[in-house]
Amino acid sequence: MLNIGIAGCGYWGPKHIRVCSEIKEARLAQVCDLDTAKLQQVRSQYPVETTTRFDQMLESGIDAVIIATPVNTHFKLAKQALLSNKHVLIEKPMTASSREAMELIELAEKRGLVLMAGHTFEYNPAVVYLQQMKKNGDLGEIYTIDSDRLNLGLFRQDVNVLWDLAPHDISIILSLMDADPVAVSARGMYHIEPGVYDVVYMEIMFANGAMGHVHVSWLHPRKIRQTTIVGSRKMAVYDDVSENEKIHIYDKGLALPSSPNGNGNGREKFSAWPPNYRYGEVVIPYISNAEPLKVEFSHFIECISKGTVPRSDGWSGLKVISILESANKSLRNESQWEPLNIKELAAVKI
Repeated sequence: MLNIGIAGCGYWGPKHIRVCSEIKEARLAQVCDLDTAKLQQVRSQYPVETTTRFDQMLESGIDAVIIATPVNTHFKLAKQALLSNKHVLIEKPMTASSREAMELIELAEKRGLVLMAGHTFEYNPAVVYLQQMKKNGDLGEIYTIDSDRLNLGLFRQDVNVLWDLAPHDISIILSLMDADPVAVSARGMYHIEPGVYDVVYMEIMFANGAMGHVHVSWLHPRKIRQTTIVGSRKMAVYDDVSENEKIHIYDKGLALPSSPNGNGNGREKFSAWPPNYRYGEVVIPYISNAEPLKVEFSHFIECISKGTVPRSDGWSGLKVISILESANKSLRNESQWEPLNIKELAAVKI
């Protein structure tokens, strides 16, 4: 059984504490936070030791640590934990910069430790179902993925809405696309806190011509968590807010006639116009109600026990952060396209 320490009792920390206490393969050994009142509340709910000192928790005999603190502390705490030979799971976004992410990746690889980014939605059964559809070829070639993550609040001062909400959607889009992202464009507005964007529209261009669109907002009258995938064979809508109908699969599209010498994929010039529209059935598949955070935590424990690479490893975290950095540049540069070269970034020596 692995002994787990959890740093941070803000929004995500208590969720990790609850999940850790329910997993039989792990033991919630210690919780760390600077706020003694929050620690008192944790002790009133769970039989666990608490401390205000992160270094003390690292010395308490734990095997791994979950970092659920503000973003600007992620790198310092994760580096300290890795240097103490602890496996690390970091809440999204993994770090505040790609340089920091690269240093953590290099350190974890040198020491043979698990470094995992908390991209919870990659462990959501609905997203896993869509990933399997893509793998099976059911969606065909993916043209676009549109994601909306909107609500009224929660406002923050340490990061803008892009860094707060978009990591979820970026990780979902990256897990479904067959090509590398090559450029990012973003535009946004701030209305409440000067300089802190509370509404952002972002576009991601991929090497194969596909596009990803992300709309995030802290200023919206309804809670919306929706992703629309447009493929050459089928289309799908994933609604995370829905209780019982998470995914709708639409057998809709264009039946494009091919030229006589074409390969039949419908991407050549039309031999007739207009194209034929296909209107098929709508399928609502059964989706498991397994809690994504619990699935993610179990995967973390399994990777430590078996010495395997996490689905959302450090490199996955780096990709998301690189896109966020380029989007921030675009916000400051009047929505200009900012190039991405993650492979080149990975070659940089820390």
